Amino acid sequence: MNTPDARVVIVGAGIVGCSLADELTTRGWRDITVLEQGPLLAPGGSTSHAPGLVFQTSPSKTLTDLARYTVEKFSSLEVDGLPCFNPVGGLEIATSEERWADLHRKAGLAASWGVRAELLGPARCAEMWPMLDPERILGGLHTPDDGLARALLASRAQMERATAHGARFLDRHTVTAIEREGGRVTAVVTDRGTFPADIVVSAAGFWGPLIGDMAGVPVPLQPLAHQYAKTGPLPELAGVNDPRTEASKPILRFQDRDLYYREHTDRIGIGSYAHRPLPVDPARLPAYDDAPVMPSSLPFTPEDFAPSWEESVQLLPALGASRVEEGFNGVFSFTPDGMPVIGESREVRGFWLAEAVWVTHSAGVARAVAEWMTDGRPGMDVHECDLYRFEDAQRSPAYVTERGQQNFVEVYDVIHPLQPMEQPRPLRVSPFHVRQRELGGSFLEAAGWERPHWYEANAPLAESVELPPRDAWSARYWSPIAAAEARATRERVALYDMTPLKRLAVTGPGALDFLQRMTTNQLAKKPGAVTYTLLLDEAGGIRSDLTVARLSERHFQVGANGGLDLDWLLRHAPDDVHIADITPGTCCVGVWGPLARELVRPLTRDDFSHEAFGYFKARQTHIGHVPVTAMRLSYVGELGWELYTTADMGLRLWDTLWEAGQRHGVIAAGRSAFNSLRLEKGYRAWGHDMTTEHDPYEAGVGFAVRMNKGDFIGRAALEGRSEETAARRLTCLTLDDPAAVVMGKEPVYADGVPAGYVTSASYGYTIGRTVAYAWLPAAAAVPGTAVHIEYFGEKVPATVAAEPLFDPRMERIRR
Repeated sequence: MNTPDARVVIVGAGIVGCSLADELTTRGWRDITVLEQGPLLAPGGSTSHAPGLVFQTSPSKTLTDLARYTVEKFSSLEVDGLPCFNPVGGLEIATSEERWADLHRKAGLAASWGVRAELLGPARCAEMWPMLDPERILGGLHTPDDGLARALLASRAQMERATAHGARFLDRHTVTAIEREGGRVTAVVTDRGTFPADIVVSAAGFWGPLIGDMAGVPVPLQPLAHQYAKTGPLPELAGVNDPRTEASKPILRFQDRDLYYREHTDRIGIGSYAHRPLPVDPARLPAYDDAPVMPSSLPFTPEDFAPSWEESVQLLPALGASRVEEGFNGVFSFTPDGMPVIGESREVRGFWLAEAVWVTHSAGVARAVAEWMTDGRPGMDVHECDLYRFEDAQRSPAYVTERGQQNFVEVYDVIHPLQPMEQPRPLRVSPFHVRQRELGGSFLEAAGWERPHWYEANAPLAESVELPPRDAWSARYWSPIAAAEARATRERVALYDMTPLKRLAVTGPGALDFLQRMTTNQLAKKPGAVTYTLLLDEAGGIRSDLTVARLSERHFQVGANGGLDLDWLLRHAPDDVHIADITPGTCCVGVWGPLARELVRPLTRDDFSHEAFGYFKARQTHIGHVPVTAMRLSYVGELGWELYTTADMGLRLWDTLWEAGQRHGVIAAGRSAFNSLRLEKGYRAWGHDMTTEHDPYEAGVGFAVRMNKGDFIGRAALEGRSEETAARRLTCLTLDDPAAVVMGKEPVYADGVPAGYVTSASYGYTIGRTVAYAWLPAAAAVPGTAVHIEYFGEKVPATVAAEPLFDPRMERIRR
């Protein structure tokens, strides 16, 4: 953890840099220097031209929490009597049935995350925006606590507060180098002198990649230009708005046409995402004094805006008597997944990122980074924003550019939670990919991996499966074939491609002591043992869950959730421990089902009986000609093994298992069946069901904590906690109607009021109804309690169930 006397240099005095300086000085840090290449207060980056829209509701709880804090903070700030936030509210309108349905879904998200929202009919929407043609719209979503952030005023207010606490802000200082020594930052070099530093924070906005290059830290960010135009004065707005606050009507979003609108006193500002992507190279942008307006304001391209103007006139007929009087193409930042990039570099200690942050989330991100720097952890879950969430395959400039542009195109699209991007694909494939394609695999993507969700080769098996009909939304990226694959897994045996799961080799003299200190469960077992355990942070929050196989005295194989786990372990590893990501060079097949032993036993000379090869055990053996590490684990609740081998032997392993399994009716099964089976068994998915915001007892994984094993990270924070003391719990629900479905992130109502939200859900093909896991207050998490889940505006009855739903005595796995 850093100390309050650390010398901090923040690069960039936009809204993020000013917010961060204020957050740090509020926490008692004083040696804060903010360097800005342009003039202060309007330095020429995205902050200087931002229209200031703050919409809190997002499919991401993290983004909603960041925006909520931004609203709270800016609402408390003013400059010269002018408020820094104007709570005009937000109004999203629908002109298509698809969008109207999506607004119902978004209203559910708002309820899940605690944001006030209501659905309105066309007439009420037109009352809020009299220029609207009510005949064009089906309805709208009103969010009364959203509004307009006055970014330059908020920057000034926070700069003045930070300055009063000892920070200094220096303009006209262009950073030319980041000095490093011994793997740490030591100074920031500018054209006007060198500034020694223990910590450097890049809050440079779309210039972030340039600052990152100076430090040797790639920043996965693509700047793009976004069109914004203002009409001439409108008679309809004459005398309506106070020039000091500019607007009184809600921010209007016309997402069916990629447009938004806000008032500028007697004019309307129009923002458009409807044009072609306009990527920008930050290295080619002019300096502030050389720019016609400012570096972030590029010349307006009327030909790109023409269709948006026509759509605007149709929606707001009063605009027909006006015209675009001014416009610009404003530069701002996109990442491969549309989320901010924050955190400290592992390779260059002391170099932090607070990049790809829009005004909407600026104060929230600043608080999270300040907490991270001062307390050692953010006060909220930010794993979706962490720099190390990206795999190496997702870091190439070509990937960042392509995905960044696609995120621009899709910024207002209706995006299904399972919807993958189409390019660049395929990027990462397992050795089994050729066979999966032959079987008609239907692939979705995660972390760059092609992951089969079901196989068309199994379609004949689905003909005998009776399922209730699905609505159009839940039927997307789903097939009844998944039910057939789940049934085949329960009745016979199936092969699952588990290659995309992160695998780490932890070796060396200190490997055991290191893993004992890092994780919660007892790992001091004989070689051949496999243990389910947790990574916690210092506050007892769940950073991840792992399986750790002790293959020899000094060799452990760790099944992790992703790059964040690798980063966490590497940051803490002592010199006598070596950690390697072996995922790219290895592969894994899950062989699961009641006939798994019959399939595997003839292929090996080793004894795979229950007595000789028990549950949660591992051994190195051969399957046919293939050397494998076999682990007796199951995430689908059936007998079986995970079989690992090198990538070069993967196809031979698959073919060996496939050929031997024909007599047993073996099938290949995908992630859709897998998710259903794991929920029936009550297995948690980190990042969905539990995060750092939850402790093990709340999440129902307290069995993986051994408080008597010695010290480990997070142990002190867990003292005195238990399942009995948990005020909230991850709770199993079943939907009362066997035909009903939910997808995840829907609000859960107890006694008629929002009480929690769904984390994961899938139809349980074995039990014949949808299974959902949700966070609920402990008082509502009692089996038998009746609740409701809101799905597209409808209240779906559900009941709290005792878990696990399937095989609670573990008889099918332990045999």
